[in-house]
Amino acid sequence: MPGTAPGVASGYRPRSAQYDLKEIVEDSLEELFCVWDARFRESSGGLPPRVRELLERFLTSPEGNHDRATHYMLTGWRPSPALTYPSLGSVAAREAGPSLDLPSYIAIPAEIPYSGAGYLTAAFEPFAVGSNPSRPDFRVKDLDPDVAPERFERRRRMLEDVDGLARRVEASAAHDANLAQAYRLLASKEARSAFDLSRERPEIRERYRHTTIGQSCLLARQLAEAGVEFISVNDDGWDNHQNIFRTLSTGFPGKLPALDRAYAALLRDLDERGLLATTLVILMGDFGRTPKLNSAGGRDHWPQAWTILLGGGPIHGGRVVGATDEIGGYPVDRPTTPAEVAATVYKALGINLEIELPGPQGRPIRLVDHGVEPIHELL
Repeated sequence: MPGTAPGVASGYRPRSAQYDLKEIVEDSLEELFCVWDARFRESSGGLPPRVRELLERFLTSPEGNHDRATHYMLTGWRPSPALTYPSLGSVAAREAGPSLDLPSYIAIPAEIPYSGAGYLTAAFEPFAVGSNPSRPDFRVKDLDPDVAPERFERRRRMLEDVDGLARRVEASAAHDANLAQAYRLLASKEARSAFDLSRERPEIRERYRHTTIGQSCLLARQLAEAGVEFISVNDDGWDNHQNIFRTLSTGFPGKLPALDRAYAALLRDLDERGLLATTLVILMGDFGRTPKLNSAGGRDHWPQAWTILLGGGPIHGGRVVGATDEIGGYPVDRPTTPAEVAATVYKALGINLEIELPGPQGRPIRLVDHGVEPIHELL
């Protein structure tokens, strides 16, 4: 449907040429956007005006199958039977270079298909938290070894000796990089504290609400503050082919209210801490949903038109790119593709779109396909 952003263009300008990337990826948020403008104005009234502007909508794709659509959205490339492309997060981690104690790419609470390194080495796979941050017993998987520091150090030295033999018979640079990262993470109190939600004031935790998506977004903010390059928050339960109203609105908890609070709290929190100017926040799903309900009271797959939201970093606020017909079924103005979204993300990160990545057998593969441009209206 044609839309207007809830506010006016803000003349937003970033403060530096390089940007961290924090990605909020939903499994299938498309049902949200028919009512987003009204709900966001209602639920996010406490946000600073410059934050409320950061909304965009524009997308279309030929991929209506979850697997294929997810690959396209998370990599910028349509699926190929011969190759799995690296995700945005893995490319960002590679181009950012080695980090100190924290991984460059973290998935909360878990990695999802096609969010990994693809044809790149395993060194650029995401570190998966592996636990629900909203649970009282939340604990990052394998982060707290139940051994004394002295025994831990002895084990590390023994494993290095064993690995020395393995390296003589096979190339294992990715394995070595991951192992070194794991040891640094385990040995650093500062790195482990970045995952500790108990450090937050109760009113901040309540601002996000005690839901999975809420506390996941809070953890993402902590990790962003600690300098993690790319964070993916993954939320399932949006593929509603039946009883969509109950699931999204009146369920326990309803998906929409939980997302409303979490997303608004994240933007507000980043802004208040001076991080929004250098943090790109993306809210997106794999494709759209049918404009009309089916006989089971749900909405089926509809890749012809849907919405994603971008804010922070170099994104110009208050802009709506593209429009659909009156029922939200087909684009009628400026349709854009997942490939253009990927190019926009890379451009925001300061990554040269002309670079080539090392593919199988060392064959160079372009970062983006020939002719793909970023969405210039947003930057």
